[in-house]
Amino acid sequence: MTSSAPNTIYQKESGAFFDEGSELHDPELYQPDRQAEQVETLADIGPEQIAFYRENGYLSVRQAFNPGEVQGALDGIVSLLMGEKPDFDSVVFEASAREKLKDLGPQERMDSVRKLGEFENHEPRLKALSRHPAMLAVIKTLLHDRNPEMFQDMALLKPPRIGREKPWHQDHAYFDYPLDTPVVGVWIALDEATVENGCMHILPGRHNGPIIHFKRRDWQICDKEIMGTKSVAAPLPPGGALFFDGKLPHGTPHNTSPNRRRALQFHYAPDDIHKTPPEERLKHFGSEGKNVSC
Repeated sequence: MTSSAPNTIYQKESGAFFDEGSELHDPELYQPDRQAEQVETLADIGPEQIAFYRENGYLSVRQAFNPGEVQGALDGIVSLLMGEKPDFDSVVFEASAREKLKDLGPQERMDSVRKLGEFENHEPRLKALSRHPAMLAVIKTLLHDRNPEMFQDMALLKPPRIGREKPWHQDHAYFDYPLDTPVVGVWIALDEATVENGCMHILPGRHNGPIIHFKRRDWQICDKEIMGTKSVAAPLPPGGALFFDGKLPHGTPHNTSPNRRRALQFHYAPDDIHKTPPEERLKHFGSEGKNVSC
């Protein structure tokens, strides 16, 4: 992803380390007063649910993928983290793992990773999930019946206790697409995602325009814009999925629990869309030179 200022990442042969935003966020930034509405399966999505998505900017599905697909995704992630694909190196570790990484086994390594990405052509199990026919059919409908093209693949592993916040933001603020491009994100829970371990928080209905972003703990919406706002929590069981609009404000708090919160995230746009220069995006979403303060 491209932003006005890159994250501070320490490079090392075995991966990278995320050194930024290690301080705990203000708990007032995540104050849900209800949980996201859900449908049971992908097959239950019809015109009523599509209308709900258009109005609210999200659609939560409790059972989008079966246990075998979830386990396959987890096995694929472990394969990548343990170096079974020597040409794959897009792993970002939490800073606390820097001194001990070389001695970590599979499970400990899993609990030290912040995220990994650009894995589609390295891991067939993850590629298969990103191209799941039933999921793509839903995405095509959400894109106003335009053919979807995946342009970003990530695994977001918020480790127990140390998994830090992803501050409030709009994903479209990271993407060099014209402002009116429909973008659909899909966030897939591989563990039970709860309020305690860092499930998604969203602001339904706030997806109709850009919000200025700043480089603070991350490329994010100003805390002052969110502080005291009642959010909607989107907990999911393993195999659950959250479809969300690229302009929907969302964030995930620090994992304060002893439990893992592993998830996949894919982004799709119509396959006939062409990217624009970063300067065009920043005209809408802001930069440090936009004469505004946070």
